[in-house]
Amino acid sequence: MPEWTLILPLGLAAGILFTKWNARHRLKRAGVREIGARETMALIKEKKALVVDVREASEFKAGRIPKAKHIPLRQVGKRIKELEKHKGRPIIVNCRSGRRSASASMLLSKNGFDNVYNLKGGIIAWNRANLKLEK
Repeated sequence: MPEWTLILPLGLAAGILFTKWNARHRLKRAGVREIGARETMALIKEKKALVVDVREASEFKAGRIPKAKHIPLRQVGKRIKELEKHKGRPIIVNCRSGRRSASASMLLSKNGFDNVYNLKGGIIAWNRANLKLEK
């Protein structure tokens, strides 16, 4: 068996691990914390956290975290003023898997939002935790 058939999978695995580490590192540097689905529920109940869903309209309509505010990722920069009145509250950003919400979370943090959380795993993690969605 050629050596490259052994090296290629190892290289791909290393690349994937580095990409995940780099994304988490960038979130941490931006002051954004990642939290799980159960922690999200606790923040919503105990601290009246605002949930901002950055998925596309069709995804949002299919099912969302109760009382989530819908601002698609491509509109977050333009609509940031809508969130100004919520600066004192925790803001939890979610998407399908946690990638788009990570970008939106960093943008909010760069714009002076100090209490920003990214829902790790997004709606996929929410569903895996058997938590309720509204339509």
